[in-house]
Parts: sequence; structure tokens; C-alpha cells
Amino acid sequence: MRSIREILRLRQCGLSHRQIGEAVHKSSATVGGYLARAAAAKLTWPLPEGLDDFALEALLFPPQAELQNARPEPDFAHIHKELKRKGVTKILLWQEYKEQNPDGLQFSQFCDRYKKWLGAINVTMRIQHVAGEKVFSDFAGKKLKLTDRDTGEVSDVHIFVCALGASGYFFADAFLDETSQSWCAGHVNAFNYFQGTPAIIVPDNPKATITQPCRYEPIINATFLEMASHYSCAVIPARVRKPKDKAKAELAVGLATRWILARLRNRTFFSLHEIRVAIKELLEDANNRPFKKIQGSRKTMFVELDKPALSPLPERPFEFAEFRKARVGVDYHVEFEGHWYSCPYQLAKQEVELRVTASTVEIIHKHRRIASHSRDFHKAKHSTLPEHMPKSHREYQTANPPRLIGWAEMYGQGAKQLIEAILESKPHPEQGYRV
Repeated sequence: MRSIREILRLRQCGLSHRQIGEAVHKSSATVGGYLARAAAAKLTWPLPEGLDDFALEALLFPPQAELQNARPEPDFAHIHKELKRKGVTKILLWQEYKEQNPDGLQFSQFCDRYKKWLGAINVTMRIQHVAGEKVFSDFAGKKLKLTDRDTGEVSDVHIFVCALGASGYFFADAFLDETSQSWCAGHVNAFNYFQGTPAIIVPDNPKATITQPCRYEPIINATFLEMASHYSCAVIPARVRKPKDKAKAELAVGLATRWILARLRNRTFFSLHEIRVAIKELLEDANNRPFKKIQGSRKTMFVELDKPALSPLPERPFEFAEFRKARVGVDYHVEFEGHWYSCPYQLAKQEVELRVTASTVEIIHKHRRIASHSRDFHKAKHSTLPEHMPKSHREYQTANPPRLIGWAEMYGQGAKQLIEAILESKPHPEQGYRV
């Protein structure tokens, strides 16, 4: 406003627009514009006493009157929600808007206004997630405490969090560790909570799920990959040191920490079941809390967006399996936890993979299952299938006096008498098997 006051003063002194412009470092057109505004406001030099800069600006630049036929503003909250649906684009929504408002905004104005609207809401809402496409998972940094009722010993309880991309609807669960089994169980429980499965799982990069992180081709833990395959999900881990890749997981962890863990911080728990029940009670409240800047809650958006787009759960629940590398011994058996399991003798000394569940032990060679056993927890024992043995071993194992005598009788009485004599000549019948 100081330069405007100077322009008015110099004009009163009789200077031309060009001369005034040189004095105040403005173009002559700008000087003319200011003087025209002053004339319209009936301002002359000297200005009225007590006229401050705010009042002067209001006189020179009065607010424009709103047009009576102003174009209707689109419902950007509705547009933002619709863009999460598969196949819905901005141009489609603009066309629908124009059908209802023929005199409405043009497409470029529509997009520009929407962009400005996005800038006014939470930054995490800016990423467009397709409904039912992704879940983001991680373990919270904050832990709860579990107390042993008998000894008073206190141990940490780890909190797993999993959130859907479009709605932000999230699930939380408690585990004693962050092993591969806990990661798998957390996702299985989350899918049951969501009553459906997404197309893509976006976990963090722990060793329990990602054997070897890589921006382009990360190596996924075999157990975690089998769980994802069971639910027809792809696994695309968040990139290392790229927090925006898992912004939804970070947000859900923050919500779980604030609305669940903080409320349970002073409670004493004596079992994991107690913790899970307490989390479940607070989880519904957290998901039903209304948004601050848009209508609805995570629960209402889940029902409207994510839930209809999720794939149905498989009929058979996932069974956790542990994978291990092993080498077949010369006796065509492999060891797992002190018990020995047979495989075809042709694979002696070769490397195989074990797939172990609570009830079975499977032996895999070059991605093909070659043997399956019921899991046996007895140490230093063998589980051997006859078809895995060489012919000579099977014959030796099944050898006994009645069988040998019966076999010899097929060749006549002389052969039978010879075998009987050999067996009777030895202190123990098995000593006669080698004659």
C-alpha cells in the first residue's frame, strides 16, 4: 500500500504515468490501473486522516460480488469415494456431473477444483486405492505386556495390524512373536475379519516374510507365499525406506496405538486370549469413529467400497506349513526334529525340501511332492514306506522262515527240505537268510 500512497501523492504533484512509474519502479500501465481504482473509489491526495492500509485496500480492491448464476460446485467427497471403485475415472464422473448440471464446470476446472479439495484433507487420503485391491500389514512398535500368573514374569506381546487400502478399515491381533507363523496367522485372521480376500498383500520387509528384499524381484518366504497363494493373493512388499508405500499400514498402526493400545496400557493380562478379547472390543469402536474432514467412518466406507470388491474366502482354511531344506541320507531317509522319514531310494544324497504341518511331513524334490508321511513326534524312530525301498531291502525285510519255506515249496519237496535244513542248522533263523 505504500507504493499506492506514493502514486497518489506524485499524481497530485502533476507527474505523468511514465514519470510516476519510474519513481516507484512500476510500469505506466500499473500506475494507470491504480489511479483508475482510486478515481472509482473517489480517493484523492491527501488521503482521509486515519485511513490505514487495510481500509485503503478494501476501497481500492472491493470483493467481487458473487454471480447470481454461479456454477454448481461438484460434490468432491462423493467424487473421491467413487474414484476408489474399479473402472471409475475423473472424466466419467465429470460427464455425469455435466448431465445434471449442463452449465457446470468444464473438465479442466473440474480437475483443478478437485485437486484443491484434496489439498484440504489429510495427506494420506490423496493416494487413490482401488476398492478390494490391497491390504497393508505391519507390526506395531508399541507392545502390550503379558504376566505369568504363577511366577509374575512379564513378557512382550506383539501387535499385528492389517488395513484395507480404499476404506482404511483395519484389523489388529496379538502374538507372542513376529515369526513367519505369526505373520501368516495374522493375515488369515484379518481375512476372516474382513470376510474376504484382496488381490494384493503389501507387507513390510521383515525376514519372516521377505527372504531377500529387492526393489524389482524380492524373494518371498516360502511359507508366507504359500499362505498368499492359498487365498489367491499376490505379494508386493513395500520398498525399503519408502514409507509412502505402506502409508495405510502406518496410519492403521497409529490408530491401533492411539485407540487400542493406549487404552490397555494400565491393564494386567494373564493370557493371550484375554488380550485378544480386549483388542476386539476396542477395534470396532476405532473403525466406527467418524472421519474429521469427510463424511462416514472406516466401517461405512468398508461396507460401501471394500467389502463388495473382496474375493470370497476359500472353502478350506489355510494350514500353516514350515519349509526346510534337507539332504537325503544314504539310507534314503531325511531327519526332522529327531525323527527320520523315508523317500524314494533313488534320491539318496540329494537335496530336498520339507513341508511340515502340524499333522504331515511332505518331501519335495524339484517342486514335486515325492513322499508324504503322518508327522511322528517320537525321537530316534523311523517312518518308512515299502515303496521307497530297493527290491533287495524289501525282500530282506519281509523274509521269515514260513515265507521262505513256502517259496521253496513252489519248486518241489527237495527245495523245501533244503531250506528247512539250512534254517535248522543255524542258532537263529536270520543267520540262514544270507546262505
